[in-house]
Amino acid sequence: MSEVIRETAANAILFELKDPRVKNVTVTRAEVSADLQHAKVFVSVMGTEKEQALTMHGLKSAAGFVQTKLADRLTSRYIPHVTFVIDEGVKKSIEIGRLIREENERLAADKAQQAAGAESGEDDEKNEKNEESGAADVPTSPTSNQDGAV
Repeated sequence: MSEVIRETAANAILFELKDPRVKNVTVTRAEVSADLQHAKVFVSVMGTEKEQALTMHGLKSAAGFVQTKLADRLTSRYIPHVTFVIDEGVKKSIEIGRLIREENERLAADKAQQAAGAESGEDDEKNEKNEESGAADVPTSPTSNQDGAV
């Protein structure tokens, strides 16, 4: 029953509703009460908070129209009273995706930095070894003795 309501509401909103306030709407799911008297239609609205509020106001005004479309489609004794609710799940999933992407980028940058640090560490070890071996190859001046006195 909830799937039929979701599908009918989505078709009515997308193709038959002519209210200019209602735009960028996706019907995500519908929940129907056990007695089939009430239905909550969850929608996702893209845009700013102001645009969302305007769209929800338009949907509230169009609830009767959607109920009429449901009455044409359903063959039950009761036609549920339709209320529209903003579905925060889509917005939250987008935010979670953004956070995961940022964390992956940070981890990749850390790995690149560690790899660069390891390469420079190898270069530093080579330079230290060259300096140590080069120090023995440096000839001592004839005027200096082992004590360093001239």
